[in-house]
Amino acid sequence: MRVMILAAGRGERMRPLTDHTPKPLLQAGGKPLIVWHIERLVRAGITELVINHAHLGAQIEQTLGDGSQYGASIHYSPEETALETAGGIANALPLLGDDIFVVVNGDTFCDYDFARLPELAAQMQRNQDSAHLVLVDNPEHHPHGDFFLKAGRVLPTNDSRLATGDLQLTFSGIGLYQSSLFAAIPRGSKAPLAPLLREQIALGKVGGEHHRGLWIDVGTPQRLQQLDQQLREIST
Repeated sequence: MRVMILAAGRGERMRPLTDHTPKPLLQAGGKPLIVWHIERLVRAGITELVINHAHLGAQIEQTLGDGSQYGASIHYSPEETALETAGGIANALPLLGDDIFVVVNGDTFCDYDFARLPELAAQMQRNQDSAHLVLVDNPEHHPHGDFFLKAGRVLPTNDSRLATGDLQLTFSGIGLYQSSLFAAIPRGSKAPLAPLLREQIALGKVGGEHHRGLWIDVGTPQRLQQLDQQLREIST
């Protein structure tokens, strides 16, 4: 199984920290954000990684190298300018192959159990799903969430199975996808992910789960500082 870690964003809200350091290389708990993902993936037995980059991308390649220092094999998908999520995935398809692959946002921290991914891919095949999304509780900065989840299915807002009081959850940035979902996007073009997902959700082809563990969208210097403090307290 191959995993793509998204690392091409500019990180405007993290400035001035990201003026000289790409966001995934910002440190928390003594190591770069992206390294936490790499190490967790390798511990789960997943070592074939693809990383896209744009802003200060040379620093990412210089820091991570070919991945051997982590027990991984890393291939890079450079972008002259960031292509947004779906565009970046489509641009990297030659490296990701034709099988189901995983995409992880490089600027989050999460204790999700990556060892579950192969079984989730097999489940997707059985259900003939296009995607499987990991959803989390809504953080304070995103109180209304992104998607409804019920009985393991991601549902559109007008679905008859929804009841009063059902809450939308927030997309964690961890998802499994069929490569065919991105095949129509021209390589090198910008394309957002949300419209693709909403189209597949309307077709009933997206599964999901609610991860109730630790998840932090490290979108501001304040949240980075909070994560750093939390990780250092855990390690002591």
